[in-house]
Amino acid sequence: MPEAYIVAATRTAGGRRDGRVRGWHPVDLAAAVLDEVTRRANIAPDAIDDVIMGCVSQAGEQGLHFGRNAVLASGLPQSIPAVTIDRQCGSSQQAIHFAAQAVMSGVQDVVIAAGAESMSRVPMGSTGRWSRHPQAGSPTSPGLDAKYPQTIFSQFTGAEMIADKWHHSRADLDAFALRSHQKATAARDSGAFAAEILPLEIETPDGAEMHTADEGIRDTATLESIGSLKTLVEGGKITAGNASQICDGAAAVMVVSERALKAHNLTPLARIHNLTVTAGDPVIMLEEPLFATDRALQRAGMKIGDIDLYEVNEAFAPVPLAWLTHTGADPDKLNVNGGAIALGHPLGGSGAKLMTTLVHALRARGKRWGLQTMCEGGGIANVTIVEAL
Repeated sequence: MPEAYIVAATRTAGGRRDGRVRGWHPVDLAAAVLDEVTRRANIAPDAIDDVIMGCVSQAGEQGLHFGRNAVLASGLPQSIPAVTIDRQCGSSQQAIHFAAQAVMSGVQDVVIAAGAESMSRVPMGSTGRWSRHPQAGSPTSPGLDAKYPQTIFSQFTGAEMIADKWHHSRADLDAFALRSHQKATAARDSGAFAAEILPLEIETPDGAEMHTADEGIRDTATLESIGSLKTLVEGGKITAGNASQICDGAAAVMVVSERALKAHNLTPLARIHNLTVTAGDPVIMLEEPLFATDRALQRAGMKIGDIDLYEVNEAFAPVPLAWLTHTGADPDKLNVNGGAIALGHPLGGSGAKLMTTLVHALRARGKRWGLQTMCEGGGIANVTIVEAL
């Protein structure tokens, strides 16, 4: 079967809600990573066959064909097509899958998989909200209500359900969150993110400066400070401190064929080894990465111990904790540079963001195999296994 290769990957540093990146229109934010990934690959822009853009809240400034608008706002020729996709939090990981599938099928040779989300300017819920009964303007239909009566599909509820099912205490979740901040702080301070981050020019009260570091990292976080936060529901365990941060950000990955490697004299960073997506219970919802990982490893003929580094999105602390228990994975290989609890989770941009970090981390550490997975609304999960080159 033809192979698919990653030849460039970049991301912006995350911005907190209404923080340093708020001044960037999301179309321009997405355009910036399209230009940067093209520059990093050192390929002529007109060689690009397609752009696949992940975005969850496709409304307002992210509406009316976000991906195409990003191409038009970028330095790419207007002849480059684009499509915008929504697989919830896994949107740009699915963009990578679609790009790889296009390349492996021989239909296309050079595809940018990207994603972006300005959660400051286009808040969660902008595209609609669930209701307990069918009503105008709600995605709850009579057919859906018949199968899942009076159900409001909530990731917050799912996170609480996972914590209870896998017997994670509030203290367990807070300890995991603290470790995420500690790892992210160490990664930032050591320069581990420098090779992957695209600096953004931003306006501050003191004038223009470059945004180069993830704004959500809390250097001074302690168990006491995280433990002082209120739970989202009475008697629950999930808080803003042990869940992912609302974030503004974008990321892009260029995926090419072996033919394109030779034709354009490109240098591969990684080879895409396995693409898996599965779906399960839409109510507990966030548990699916556990079972998707089982399926991916089976299909790849690998065991969890064969993998050198894992990126499991920290949407909520119970998700990677349950994943570790279920798979028997080594916690020292998990999210080695911190995760979304510290770095932020820009929804549609997170899939490409995690892949960017994974590929750079593998190469920096001289490791070979990486696995990425993330929970997604509706009880879906993508898994991607890559080999660093």
